[in-house]
Amino acid sequence: MNRKVLSIEGLAFGYSHDAILFEDFSLSLNQGEIKAIVGPSGVGKSTLFELILGRLRPHSGSIRTESFSQVFQDPYSSFHPTYTIRNQISEVAPMKGYAELLGQMGLEESHLDALAHNLSGGQLQRCSILRALLMNPRLLLLDEPTSALDNLNQLDIMKLIVDHLEGMGVLLITHDRHLAQWCADEIVTLA
Repeated sequence: MNRKVLSIEGLAFGYSHDAILFEDFSLSLNQGEIKAIVGPSGVGKSTLFELILGRLRPHSGSIRTESFSQVFQDPYSSFHPTYTIRNQISEVAPMKGYAELLGQMGLEESHLDALAHNLSGGQLQRCSILRALLMNPRLLLLDEPTSALDNLNQLDIMKLIVDHLEGMGVLLITHDRHLAQWCADEIVTLA
């Protein structure tokens, strides 16, 4: 039986009494699974991640996670502007196996020695995904991880993530229902 890497039970949260986003919301995710969270803007998809990360506190309910890493939609906010990408990755993740992943992601060594502003949004997002995978998480949180990539690179990156599912579970936020249908074991629609 696969290990549970995320358990949300009876979650309630809202920014005000008039703006309740979650009421008695539950979700579980096992190692080896991908679950996609889809829905229009403003329904709480990113707020759910903030709750999982512990940046927001639920009004009630519980959230339990295994070790996790995350990839956010805006790659420029994920990297410090004055340190190389390599320095920032090596501060939080072992670099073991990075060369193989680098090639699979269409990145070169020179990308790791660059500053964030010297890379395109797509290159930087692939570096963000590389960092997240090198952290060897049990839970990988992906918030629109392929929105900065063209369609071909989107598919290649999601295939790479699927290939690394053995030791982790993935919770994916996406507006792209086709992507969710292609890769997810289950789609959770927030309305």
